Amino acid sequence: MKYLTINGERKIIPPFPHHKEYVYRCYRFFKAKNLYSFLTIPGHYKFVREIWMQKKHKVAIPRDLLIDPTSDCNLKCKGCWAADYEKHSNISYDKLDSIFTEAAELGVMDILMSGGEPLMRKDDIVTLAAKHRNLTFSMFTNGTLVDEAFADKLVELGNLNLFISIEGYREDTDFRRGKGTYDKVIKAMDLLKARDIGFGFSACYHSRNYKVICSDEFIGFMREKGAWFAWLFNYLPIGSDADTSLCCTAEQRAYVMKKTDEYYKKHDFLLIDFANSGHKSIGCVAAGNDFLHINANGDVEPCAFCHYSDTNINDKSFLEALNSPFLKTFRNKKPFSQNFLTPCPMMDLPEEIVKLTSDKSVISTHLANPESGEELAKKTRHLAKKWQPVAEKIYAGLPKAEKRRFGILNWLLHAGDKYKYR
Repeated sequence: MKYLTINGERKIIPPFPHHKEYVYRCYRFFKAKNLYSFLTIPGHYKFVREIWMQKKHKVAIPRDLLIDPTSDCNLKCKGCWAADYEKHSNISYDKLDSIFTEAAELGVMDILMSGGEPLMRKDDIVTLAAKHRNLTFSMFTNGTLVDEAFADKLVELGNLNLFISIEGYREDTDFRRGKGTYDKVIKAMDLLKARDIGFGFSACYHSRNYKVICSDEFIGFMREKGAWFAWLFNYLPIGSDADTSLCCTAEQRAYVMKKTDEYYKKHDFLLIDFANSGHKSIGCVAAGNDFLHINANGDVEPCAFCHYSDTNINDKSFLEALNSPFLKTFRNKKPFSQNFLTPCPMMDLPEEIVKLTSDKSVISTHLANPESGEELAKKTRHLAKKWQPVAEKIYAGLPKAEKRRFGILNWLLHAGDKYKYR
């Protein structure tokens, strides 16, 4: 029997594919103290099968697949790239069904969904989660479409969970998401807590709200509302609607890292910070090394923030997509940095995304307003330059034992196809 202490209460964790087991694995991933613990997170049998499948097919197979069922959204958040996406792009039910079937056969364990707003296709998602009982399903959602009937359905399914977006208290959440959104989000959390659903909260922090997001008071409030863990994402200036004034400075980013690390150590509450957890995830996990993204148009991308691709899932199998030249090049370029606090080729090392997207076969997949790697780099170069010395100072302070462990894990997990699958 597995247990996890959440907000001071010892919780029983049902076996895979229950959504609470996914949360349990997330805690283990970021708390692993040694190589054995890290590699056997999915369980001994699944770990051996994972290695076998990757050797058999000579390609990296992600544990987590993030997919956008639709680009539609019922909100228009300030500075969100989805705001200038072409609406009504959808992956058909049959194609989603096919992708999930093949992904499970290859060893993918978890399907995460984003968008758009995935609950715009609520019925399809419920049906697919019920059919594919060998997968866990989670979705990043704005929470406004969660009602009592859907919350009851989550309990019935067991293998479907929510990561609810919130940007602080009422003022900050409604600032980007629209008036009245905060109250709907809190209502959704109350519905989930009442049913003991192990949901997470998802927060985008930026120059305006970063102190609130990482404050003891706000995180404590989220725990009171029933959150089991948190995803934190720094604002990235992607797309034509990007507001560069919302980008955090190096000092603000370091502040968030310090505060969330302190809170985690004090309260044992998992805060996964996309910008600052690279030293815990052992660098960039994109392009099939643990993680992969498919947008609502079917374009297969390294991650949800990297809107570039050379292959589309609508005319290929999932395995064929994993073998795309762009994804292979991306994997073989890793690690982009020996400092795992600067792992991202878009945010921390923008010259890398310019190089990666220079091949004519690689196109911008930003659905309505294509953006080249160079156009994106123009918005992130100054941020990366300021972050570099700060990251070097923080990394220099890490224990030597951790740095050695990271080196071993980096080769095993993210060294690229040319080393691992010959």
